[in-house]
Amino acid sequence: MDIQQTLKEFKADIDVRLETYFDRMIAEIREKDPMMAEHLAYVKRYTLAGGKRLRSALVYYGYVAAGGKDTEAILDTSICIELLHSFLLIHDDIMDRDAMRHGIPTVHEHYTQMAGKHFPLADEKHFGQSMALIMGDIIGALGNQVLFTSPFPAEIIVKALNKYQSIVWLTVIGQSQDFWIEHTQEATEEEILRMYEYKTARYTMEGPLQMGTILMGGSSTELEGALSRYAVPIGIAFQIQDDILGIFGEEKKLGKPMASDLIEGKYTLLVAKALKHASREQAKQLRFLLKKGTNIQEGDIEIFRRLLNETGALEETKRLALEYIETGKQELLPVKNKMPQEAYDFLIGIADHMATREY
Repeated sequence: MDIQQTLKEFKADIDVRLETYFDRMIAEIREKDPMMAEHLAYVKRYTLAGGKRLRSALVYYGYVAAGGKDTEAILDTSICIELLHSFLLIHDDIMDRDAMRHGIPTVHEHYTQMAGKHFPLADEKHFGQSMALIMGDIIGALGNQVLFTSPFPAEIIVKALNKYQSIVWLTVIGQSQDFWIEHTQEATEEEILRMYEYKTARYTMEGPLQMGTILMGGSSTELEGALSRYAVPIGIAFQIQDDILGIFGEEKKLGKPMASDLIEGKYTLLVAKALKHASREQAKQLRFLLKKGTNIQEGDIEIFRRLLNETGALEETKRLALEYIETGKQELLPVKNKMPQEAYDFLIGIADHMATREY
């Protein structure tokens, strides 16, 4: 399976379904509040601006792995996870003070700019953040609505909604851990990996797969267990690779400022490993750069990258990601013949893709 081509085709399909849903809701909301309809139109633009639709693909393939056959029903329902993703990203952008996402202004930045143009006496930043919180809330509610109105039996919808909310609160735990670590600038590697599990692995990989099996009506305990044991290490590898791209990735491909993690002072696994192996002078430089924030210059980024290389942190972190990927893949072998080949090939393909993705 050509995983990149599969994701490209899947994204095209899901984007059409998302656009159709947004247009319907915008028209419905316009009857109640034309201004809110315009606000939702920007969230539509934000949601469709980028993303590979990996989470909705995992909902679909979790459903297929468990024996699901109703393609249209699961594809229409899988957009709920993309709406959840936008809800969390809108709030995450506020916390990270990101001004760009997928090459366009983040929602809070969009409204901050709007306030600057139309409300000269307003606190622009407060207006922008408040509007973004509101729009995040509404898109989260719409994600729930997609599940509520999906064409599955009521008892299955209830179970799926329970899982959907579990994804949210586990992600919030991970986000709070991330925020705390960023500000204390202290954490063991084990604490960082646990944060990756909650913030990313269970939200990006395990949760969507479990949503798919639930919407199928459940599957064997053996299959569900294997999918979970596959998903968590692959999800951790996904976040490790995200850390690497956050420093070494290309701005054009990432759709956000180069080295944004450094600007935000993120205390990632890369940083923890670099500090662990650094000399006193290297550690002093690393901590100094992590505190510069928006005063970071291009030369600082190059110094930071060099330090990650010189301390061996980059190589060690890459190696760890590969180990997690291999661990996840091995968990699928006992259930390979208990799911359609299409589902198995996709899951293996995604695992291999994690090690080489560029955005």
